[in-house]
Amino acid sequence: MPYGGQPGTSYDSQQPAGYGDNQDYYATSDAYPPPQPPAQRRAEPEPAPDQGDGWEDEQQKETHPFFTGDGGGDDGDAEPGDGRRGGGRDRRGKTKKKGRNGVACVVVAAVLVGGVGGAGYVGYQYWQTKFGPPPDFVGTGSGSVEVEIPQGAGGYEIAALLVKKGVVKSQRAFVSAQQANPKGNTIQAGVYRLNKKMSAANAVKTMLSPSSRNALVIPEGKRNVWVYEEIDKRLELKKGETAAVAKAEAKNLGLPKWANDNNEVKDPLEGFLFPASYPVAKGMTPEAVLKKMVARANAEYGKQDLAAEAEKLGLKSPLQLITVASLVQAEGKYKHDFDKVARVVYNRLQPENTETVGRLEFDSTVNYIKSQSRLDLGAVDDLRKIKDPYNTYDIKGLPPGPIGNPGADALNSSIEPADGPWYYFVSVTSDKTLFAVTNEEHEENRQQYEKENKKP
Repeated sequence: MPYGGQPGTSYDSQQPAGYGDNQDYYATSDAYPPPQPPAQRRAEPEPAPDQGDGWEDEQQKETHPFFTGDGGGDDGDAEPGDGRRGGGRDRRGKTKKKGRNGVACVVVAAVLVGGVGGAGYVGYQYWQTKFGPPPDFVGTGSGSVEVEIPQGAGGYEIAALLVKKGVVKSQRAFVSAQQANPKGNTIQAGVYRLNKKMSAANAVKTMLSPSSRNALVIPEGKRNVWVYEEIDKRLELKKGETAAVAKAEAKNLGLPKWANDNNEVKDPLEGFLFPASYPVAKGMTPEAVLKKMVARANAEYGKQDLAAEAEKLGLKSPLQLITVASLVQAEGKYKHDFDKVARVVYNRLQPENTETVGRLEFDSTVNYIKSQSRLDLGAVDDLRKIKDPYNTYDIKGLPPGPIGNPGADALNSSIEPADGPWYYFVSVTSDKTLFAVTNEEHEENRQQYEKENKKP
């Protein structure tokens, strides 16, 4: 009896409530007795010990196995009859074993702590990599190493090569130093002799100094004879060794097929050692150096359809177009005159040319034959006596091949010459070139040239 009342009041002794013949107790006054004054109300007996599930006493207690250590019914060592309110001992006083979930709690906590620590380390490393100072050496370093910087290499590419050679410690350090230096972006292709373990700032400073650069720079218009001699000097070879290699290996150096379309060409490589900066250092071979120069020429000439351009201009081959460019480079001397000089070349090549009767008559071709560079070559009649396929005072039309290595500007002017009727020109000063249509007008210009350049 849960409330200790009279047996007659128990629900167990009541008749079932309902309709019909059964008595409806909810319709009587007994179902709702009047309230009693406080003094007359019977004292409620003490409730008997709870024999039920005890939910009211337990609802504030935590019972999840994760926190209590209870095996949750999975622990095979638990005694039968254990209640949810067990405090670690059963009725016989035995201590219960800790459940596996208790150990799991410790493991999870350790993993969480370790995870937080690992994430913190990774975060620190990320911050250092992205925002911290880049790893760098200190000072000017020691020892020496040669590093070749290819044409067109950018800051990070240069830095990667330096890191690989042990010159600088990190790419970021070099790029930062390069950006901080006002001239940092002017580092050119070439072979550099540098120390190992240099600070990035010192590496940039050294590479900007011409003394550290073992590069051969070919100026526009230079002939192959000059290039061969310079290669011999840089590679510490006997004089003439590179020229001999060029003659023997010309067909194996990567020339385009159209480069050998004339048997009278003196040097098949003429016009194909493109003016640029090339790494040339001791230990390299002449073949390797020449191949790089020819490859650069192929790349530059390949930017345009030379065969189609030559046809438009009335030329027979791309080699003739390169030959015109070499003449423009040698005769024009100054970029602002190249377009007009190219037009003079094409005008003189025309069959209807009555001024020079199809001859170019350029001093530069005679100088090429004689491997010299002179302005006063003597009388025209004497020049015509020189029998050589490159002598434009004697032959009509273009020489068999280029007479030097033209640059991009001279080539572009040869492809797109200016419009004009000129047949003659003379450079009076470095900034002034006079062009003429007739020989009489040209003679007046020549007199002005002699007056301007008359020695005191």
